[in-house]
Amino acid sequence: MTTSGSTHCNLDVAEAIDKAYERIGQEVRTGYDAKTARRSMNLMFAEWANRGLNLWTVTQATTTLTQGTAEYTLAPDVVDILDMSLRRAGTDFEMERISRSDYLDFPNKTDQGRPSQFYFNRQISPVITVWQTPENSTDTLVYYYVRRIEDVDTLQNTTGIPLRFCPCMVAGLAYYLAMQRAPERVQMMKAVYEEEFQRAANEDEDRVPLVLRASVRYTRV
Repeated sequence: MTTSGSTHCNLDVAEAIDKAYERIGQEVRTGYDAKTARRSMNLMFAEWANRGLNLWTVTQATTTLTQGTAEYTLAPDVVDILDMSLRRAGTDFEMERISRSDYLDFPNKTDQGRPSQFYFNRQISPVITVWQTPENSTDTLVYYYVRRIEDVDTLQNTTGIPLRFCPCMVAGLAYYLAMQRAPERVQMMKAVYEEEFQRAANEDEDRVPLVLRASVRYTRV
């Protein structure tokens, strides 16, 4: 008996929609059926971001600082910042994340020096504000951020998720569609969705030892 030797299986959008409609006892009959399913899938992906960290969405990026400039607008797909360091002459210095109130309390926001802290302003176009204000235009911010899951635009697209989340995706889409098309199946679809999501989320984690560190912050006044 010969196996396929293939490990690149993934569902495109049309296949995921067909499968979700099957689960609620229906099928795609019109273009509107597919369109409303794509909208539901995009809303579901936004919900996944609200549920917590999805490891495949973690991306590294860099931003070059400019002397005298404290605020930097990031790409609109940035959902959250996980870690940030300041890179100077090949050496990375850890930066501490602070709150809006912490930054507001600094009396000397225009003082220039090596930035050691940052405030992440989660607007539609997110902004990083660093303190101290950069003293040169050669330092670089190096950070890991959570990016937004890619939109579902056409039926021919493949989804921007790993295979391990495909069962969760189909179950979630079936739940969303059941709310519109098969209300008698909503509770069952919701239970399956939550079980599939929890199983996928439990697997989607870093397997490293837990290390607890105390954080001490010194503020120059």
